[in-house]
Amino acid sequence: VQLQASGGGLVQAGGSLRLSCAASGSIFSINDMGWYRQAPGKQRELVAAITSGGSTNYADSVKGRFTISRDNAKNTVTLQMNSLKPEDTAVYYCAVAPTRRLTPQAMGVIWWGQGTLVTVSS
Repeated sequence: VQLQASGGGLVQAGGSLRLSCAASGSIFSINDMGWYRQAPGKQRELVAAITSGGSTNYADSVKGRFTISRDNAKNTVTLQMNSLKPEDTAVYYCAVAPTRRLTPQAMGVIWWGQGTLVTVSS
């Protein structure tokens, strides 16, 4: 299974970016899809996750600013990031859990994308 992420870049505070991730390969089932991020010197953080049924979960720090969505037919997940802040600067990783929920601890089998850098300037 391969995850191809795209959409990172440099944006000014208050701006928007859209991250996308497509899963391909021998995929029999996907439970949760989501995004983690890791900033320099900080622990990895679960930013947002979405179940196959469309239920969503967000980190408190991004609630009201970020929106996660997915296309089950295409095995894609998208993270729309609005009102970006400098503290959102991090490498963002697409993650797919074939059989379990995505958790902050990232436990269980998870397929990972290559990471895409988001930089928000003040």
